[in-house]
Amino acid sequence: MLFIFGTVFVLACVLGAYAWHGGHLGVLWQPAEYVIIVGSAIGAVIIGSPPTVLKGMGGAFGVLLGGVAYQKKEVYMQLLGFFFELSKLMRTKGIKEVEQHIDHPHDSALFAKYPLLTKDHHLEAFMCDNLRLIVMGSGMPNQLDELMDEELHIHHTERAQLSGVFQTMADGMPALGIVAAVLGVIHTMGSITEPPEILGKLIGAALVGTFTGVLIAYGFVGPMSKNLEAAYGAEAAFYKCVKIAILNFARQLSPQLIVEFTRKHMPADVRPSFQEAEEYMNGIAAGSKG
Repeated sequence: MLFIFGTVFVLACVLGAYAWHGGHLGVLWQPAEYVIIVGSAIGAVIIGSPPTVLKGMGGAFGVLLGGVAYQKKEVYMQLLGFFFELSKLMRTKGIKEVEQHIDHPHDSALFAKYPLLTKDHHLEAFMCDNLRLIVMGSGMPNQLDELMDEELHIHHTERAQLSGVFQTMADGMPALGIVAAVLGVIHTMGSITEPPEILGKLIGAALVGTFTGVLIAYGFVGPMSKNLEAAYGAEAAFYKCVKIAILNFARQLSPQLIVEFTRKHMPADVRPSFQEAEEYMNGIAAGSKG
């Protein structure tokens, strides 16, 4: 919603102020200029991006419109609850019971309690794959730490490529606006014998190219890149907490310590207080007894 509000706000300020000073909005409607600028920018992205990045751009627009769950406290609470229950399950029923949940997360009653953790396929795979190493007995904490760091580095690099594509597009659009303007001037020079009112419209249409390129670059696409950087940064912070929880589970710490160590690594704006976390775990414990 903020993305849509910001877009409308930018357009309202620019176009509203232009009309306020007596400008005619109809002059700004130059579809050919828009095709040159936006079309060539998209073509440049296709030329300069690998197929994996192009496939991920659809998901990037989804992030821009809806944000990511990792910016909300609820998903962090579900992470704490999941590892609290998983650790208790390991202590009370043993490794075989834990293994069933990890091998079949979609059939798991434990995973079903925490839907935000299974909503993201990559997150689910990251958790289950690394927990499976622990269950198999090959998840020594130091080795597991290195493996998860490498996996997260690859994932975050892919995310950075997506936000980088939007920034590259923003960097190029002012220049593409100049291209559109130059083409408009060339067209105008071919009509140099026309009366001043015709030439004025042609020159105005050409200048719309420069205006459009700069507006789209700095008013929309550049901020979109920053939005994605923030969203993927929030995702990286969440994955770090997942890694901490997995490592402490591998070290066989108590459920309460796993929760507390993981909570300490959470960003301040989504970190529950000690009391909040304790009440949440008490509710889970009471529910499991019932």
